[in-house]
Amino acid sequence: MDFQIRPTSEFKDISIQETFDFFGSNKEGLSDAAVEERLSLYGRNEIADKKKNPVLEFLRLYWGPMPWLLELAMALSFALDRALEGIIIFVLLTMNAVIGFMHSRGSTKAVELLKQKLAIKAKVLRNGTPVTVEPAVIVPGDVLIVKLGDIVPADAKIISGDLSIDESALTGESLPEEKAPADVIYSGAVVRRGEAKCVVVNTGANTYFGRTAELVKIAKPKSHQEEIMMAIVKYMMYLGILASLAVAAYALFMHMSILLIMTFVVIFLMGAVPVALPAVMTIVQAATGVRLAEEGVLVTRLDSIEDAASISVLCLDKTGTITQNKLAVNGAIPFSGFTKEDVVRIAALASRSEGMDLIDLAIIDYAKSSNISFNHDRQVSYTPFNPAIKRTEAVIETESGQHRVVKGASQVILSLCSGIDDKTSRAVDQQIEAFSQKGYRALAVAQSVSQDQPDDLRLTGLIALADPPRPDSEKMIKEIGELGVKPLMLTGDSLAIAKEIARQVGIGTDIIRLSDIENLSEEEQAQKVDSCNGFAEIYPEDKYRIVKLLQSHGHMVGMTGDGVNDAPALKQAEMGVAVSNAADVAKASASVVLTQPGVSVIVKAIKRSRETYQRMLTWSINKIIKVIQVVFLLTIGFFLLHAMILSLLGMALLVFANDFVTMSLATDHVRYTASPNDWNVRNITLASLIVGVLAVGEGVIVVLAGMHLFHLSFPQLQTIVMLMFVFTSQFNVLIVRERRFFWSSFPGKALIASTAGATLGFVLIGIFGLIIPPIRPDLVLELLAFSAAFTLALDVPKYYAFKAFGLSGEPKPYQKPRHAFRRHGATAKPGTSAPDKVSKPEVSGRSTKDSHAKS
Repeated sequence: MDFQIRPTSEFKDISIQETFDFFGSNKEGLSDAAVEERLSLYGRNEIADKKKNPVLEFLRLYWGPMPWLLELAMALSFALDRALEGIIIFVLLTMNAVIGFMHSRGSTKAVELLKQKLAIKAKVLRNGTPVTVEPAVIVPGDVLIVKLGDIVPADAKIISGDLSIDESALTGESLPEEKAPADVIYSGAVVRRGEAKCVVVNTGANTYFGRTAELVKIAKPKSHQEEIMMAIVKYMMYLGILASLAVAAYALFMHMSILLIMTFVVIFLMGAVPVALPAVMTIVQAATGVRLAEEGVLVTRLDSIEDAASISVLCLDKTGTITQNKLAVNGAIPFSGFTKEDVVRIAALASRSEGMDLIDLAIIDYAKSSNISFNHDRQVSYTPFNPAIKRTEAVIETESGQHRVVKGASQVILSLCSGIDDKTSRAVDQQIEAFSQKGYRALAVAQSVSQDQPDDLRLTGLIALADPPRPDSEKMIKEIGELGVKPLMLTGDSLAIAKEIARQVGIGTDIIRLSDIENLSEEEQAQKVDSCNGFAEIYPEDKYRIVKLLQSHGHMVGMTGDGVNDAPALKQAEMGVAVSNAADVAKASASVVLTQPGVSVIVKAIKRSRETYQRMLTWSINKIIKVIQVVFLLTIGFFLLHAMILSLLGMALLVFANDFVTMSLATDHVRYTASPNDWNVRNITLASLIVGVLAVGEGVIVVLAGMHLFHLSFPQLQTIVMLMFVFTSQFNVLIVRERRFFWSSFPGKALIASTAGATLGFVLIGIFGLIIPPIRPDLVLELLAFSAAFTLALDVPKYYAFKAFGLSGEPKPYQKPRHAFRRHGATAKPGTSAPDKVSKPEVSGRSTKDSHAKS
């Protein structure tokens, strides 16, 4: 037998016999020998995932540009017999590695849950006999038997029997789909009614469900956290390397020893590399994550908190996110002299909750919520929905005797009714068309005139069925827009349903299909996506592709969803949000999981993320200012004094004071902005450069005063320089934390406490000389006062520098991002390529038009 694989969609268009012929199978199933042969050819019916060695994964965190810099500094420290400094650097490096490792181990959770989804039992025909097997050993050509409640374990074509299938988790469509012989059913779908024999056409990663798993494995947003870190390191290292080269060249010219030059290099490296940045970002994000958890938002990938601050488009899955993913009655229209209450009562009497039919349950719930009075009416007998006749029937007993009642597809019920004149017929057609334009599914209800004439049916009325919006969806979408984020609806439902739901919740009615733009150029596609309000009739690959298309054109993208079909897009997006009732695989793929019903907390998540951005912006600006001040001042000091005016131990202490004490920014009081935030590293660096250069002037004054006014020894001069760096670092935080003037808001209690504690601690170190040469108490206090006054005076140039470079946090209207935004990594993600054009997926699901035609 040749190894052949065809997309599941192709089996829709070939006969059952042709399918059997293709796989060399028949209605009696396969033999054990044939199964073994096919397992070797097609593989097991499971999703393979390459296991990674956790030890090697951890060790890889010591490899890369940032670790290399720290490891070089550590090696030089030990070579210079500076063990304390070397140990400190190793601790910082290991701390970053441990934090990174702990938050990277969850990357395979989505695939693991997809594999668990297949961990069910299945019944197949082997050697002509029904047997129960593990889904993993099902192969193409197997004859599969499915019934009520089963999860379909593989893509298959129905041989005999009728089914009602729930594919909402796969396609996003909330209405059940009726399946008959020759129809195709997908792996992961749930059988709601009926029993059928099917021939398996695809297994494992080749199934519709398996392709979703493969997309989840491929999908991975580029770490903007890592990109920002490396951008900051790059700018700082440029400065540090230039200073090191200048100092080293001058030192060689002065015939200084190699060991002394190496000491200078280590000091510059420690001053230029933001060694604590990964740990600080994680701690700040974790603090926000704890606060979000208290508000009903569970963060599973910490860097998504910061990424959410920059999202400009939020893709909203319709079914289960905007809507309730619950079939509901949207209204009833009476005919033939009946009332609305009559229509609902008769429809409820033609339903039964025990069968768990979604339409029956929706009608019964509506009757209860509408307080419909049944008086003494009761159901005598009930015939469940039969796909062959497209209706349910019941015999009911009322005060006037027994009657036959039916409900089902409108055209079918109308054909059974008598007494419908042309006027009524036109009115019914118009109402069905009105329902269709709003995306509603129309059911007709009829009742016999008397028990003696059960076939003499009179049209009672029409019932509209739909998946209604969540109560908080409209408010959430309005607030999202006010935050400068564009809502974009994605759905597998028909265009009519999509437009109606989008209109109801305020997204807008410019909903398009992917086929409308697939032949456009890349630029035209981007323009159309920017201008439209959403996409209808799409599939899992399409959601994933749309997210990538947006990212490749400069957008940071948020994505909400609840089903298996949403998992790849949820993982690909910078912020993937799984709603509270989402499938496990959706929750595992998402970076944010809502733990409470409703979607309004998405707004809170965006606001909190923007607050996190402001806190990290404060830390980064303070660090850049300090690097500029340290590197410039040390370089100037070396050329003037032919020595390094800050000791290696003093630099190690400064790293702790500047980088780690300011971790209290995690709870600082900040304001979120009214528009998406952008990590524009260039502008942040230039604005910080202005303040940093002025801070260098402060350092020059302190050095000159220490030498000529206070006549300090060189070791004491090193102490006073170190204290000046520490004091200005603490005061800098207080001015740069506020984008306006520093008095515009009050710092958080933790920030005040840590700043005061660090300042007091170093005052005592300077006075008593615990590990550094001491200086006079009055000189320490004078230095403290001078540093405070000078740094606070920098608030004025800081304010105008921030304003000039767009860091003031003033609200901006939503704008389409420029292609230049790609400097932030909005290009194609690792392991994938940016889609030049959107094309049709290889795997085609059912047409939503077909489901409406069956209505």
